[in-house]
Amino acid sequence: MRRTLLALPVVGLACLAVGFGLGIVWAARPTPAPAPTFTPTITLTITTSPTNTPSRTPSQTPTETPTPDYTPTITMTPGNTPTPTATPELRGRVLEQANCRYGPGAAYLYEWGLYPGNRVTVLGRNQDGSWVYVDPWTYVDYCWVKASLLDLTGDVLNLRQMETLLPYTEFYYPPQNVSAARNGDEVTVWWDLISMSLDDNRGYLIEAWVCRGGQLIFTAINPWEPPAVIQDEAGCLQPSSGRIYTAEKHGYTEWILIRWPPHAEATSTPAPP
Repeated sequence: MRRTLLALPVVGLACLAVGFGLGIVWAARPTPAPAPTFTPTITLTITTSPTNTPSRTPSQTPTETPTPDYTPTITMTPGNTPTPTATPELRGRVLEQANCRYGPGAAYLYEWGLYPGNRVTVLGRNQDGSWVYVDPWTYVDYCWVKASLLDLTGDVLNLRQMETLLPYTEFYYPPQNVSAARNGDEVTVWWDLISMSLDDNRGYLIEAWVCRGGQLIFTAINPWEPPAVIQDEAGCLQPSSGRIYTAEKHGYTEWILIRWPPHAEATSTPAPP
């Protein structure tokens, strides 16, 4: 019994000794210190080498600067430059209600209405100045009006003679089987009627260059059906001619040439000397 009791302390002491020994071992092990952080400093040194720019050495250096005997003087000679001719601006005021049309004559379609007091700028005229091409101040486009219905600030004959395009339509065909025959000073033109609605139908337009009083003049007529009779005299150097359109309220078709019969007493153009 004593041996057992004595043995227990010895065992306890041994455990304490072992524990103490372990404690000593643990205490004796050093804790590793953190490694110092090393930040390298990089110094970049750029050394530029001077560029050797070769200098040109002339193979021959003149020792004397030549002096010209004279200094040339350049004179600009103007060529054949046309001198601009100012077109006089002509203005007018409407005297009475007038129809402004697509062409120079009552045969053309109505385009715009002008009323007493309306102002216009006149841009051109027809052959004899009886109709003028105007820019109405109350309209966004241009049209033709009879000159006698305007109070003008100048002479229309000082303006240039103009020809303008007609509004074009594809709704109907141009006249077909057009022919013409002469009887003295009268030329009769025939063609086949084009079927049109009553609302669109505006007849036909014939533009002709005919001889009157020894001068070739322009005339326009608006027949509603064939035939159309046109006066064409003898005595002009240039031959007469004509063309015909179908007219409807939107405009005109392509024109068809009228094969104009020459006058029996037509005068031929003299040959140049």
